[in-house]
Amino acid sequence: MTRTAKPSPWPSLPSPRTGTSHARARRRDRRVYLAAHPLLFGLLAVDRRRSVGKVGGTVLVHGAEAYREALTRLPLDRTAAGTTGGAARAALGESRGPAASRGTDDGGVLFDQEGDGHRAARRDLAGRLGAEGVARLRAVWRPALDAATARLDRGHEVDLVDLARALSGSVVCALLDRDADPLEVADAALDAASAAVRGHLPGPRRRSAAIAARATTRLQHLLATDSALDTMVAVATVTTTVAALPRAVAWCADAGLWAQAEHAASRPGRVPGPGSDQAPALADELLRVLAPSPVLPRVAAADGSVGGCPVRAGDRLVLVARHAADAHRRDPDAGRPADASLAHLVFGAGPHTCPGARAARTQLADVLTALAPFRPTVARARADRRAALPSWRSLTIRATRPTAGPRP
Repeated sequence: MTRTAKPSPWPSLPSPRTGTSHARARRRDRRVYLAAHPLLFGLLAVDRRRSVGKVGGTVLVHGAEAYREALTRLPLDRTAAGTTGGAARAALGESRGPAASRGTDDGGVLFDQEGDGHRAARRDLAGRLGAEGVARLRAVWRPALDAATARLDRGHEVDLVDLARALSGSVVCALLDRDADPLEVADAALDAASAAVRGHLPGPRRRSAAIAARATTRLQHLLATDSALDTMVAVATVTTTVAALPRAVAWCADAGLWAQAEHAASRPGRVPGPGSDQAPALADELLRVLAPSPVLPRVAAADGSVGGCPVRAGDRLVLVARHAADAHRRDPDAGRPADASLAHLVFGAGPHTCPGARAARTQLADVLTALAPFRPTVARARADRRAALPSWRSLTIRATRPTAGPRP
């Protein structure tokens, strides 16, 4: 009796070309910048060969040492309009009424704090985002990641933006101990961030402020909280994850970096993730090159200097994290990674360094190691024109291998 072979669910796909240039990855990644903030990022390209430059009353900081100096030695007004802290307070103030705009009832939103309030908030987050906290969070994001790899294993496509929304929303609910829908939380956080940023860019602002207020109120309702700090933890977690994760996967696919993430996962009995050989180094390198928050807007609170350039109180500073981390010139390479002191500049410097850096690196390492055996390629990609951070609206991948190999 002759058996008829079952049709394979796998599409006929060419194997990835060896030696794929990083230039292809850079060309694709550039689209997220040009889609969301073309004028702003055009300005950043001006004079980027210099460590520090000045255009009118705006100081552009590109060099690594000048970037550190601005964040650690120059007094900064963390509540000024147009800064991260100012945007956060404005969004919360609109959603909570006039009293909130003068100061939040729980001491601030971390980005705008100094002194004892800032230290107390960071201690609280450190307990949730330290080594033990991140180990607990891995159990939270693994189910969504496993579901995505199972789809790839069956020959289906996966939208990495949807995966990033699921991962980040789940992490927020776990961090804040809330029983909410992760995707609804993620969408509300993305809407709040987008509207808040738009409200500080040229153009009509009343509508953006109202949209930001509604989105922030919706997010707080979902999380059953009126805590400014919890709200901003949610917004920061979601926006950076959705910005970084799909872009990192696209870069791996375009530049042929999957072998750097697969080595440990392909060895029997080895658990993928932070315990793998090169995945953490590759995650660090990709975060350095992608710089999820590529620009840090700040305002000087007192006279001083940055990189030898005089700065007056009230001057605006545009700290270009991606240039400080040499992302525009040095390609990611887990075999020869940049020094940690340079790579981690994308998370800031000094006492205001991002407290979620460990979680971001661990999560990306998990994702890369889980996807690497499939050798995914990008099937379709659409940039997000309204995102707060340079991001993809959708980025769909498909596998070129029919099995994920050994599983944890």
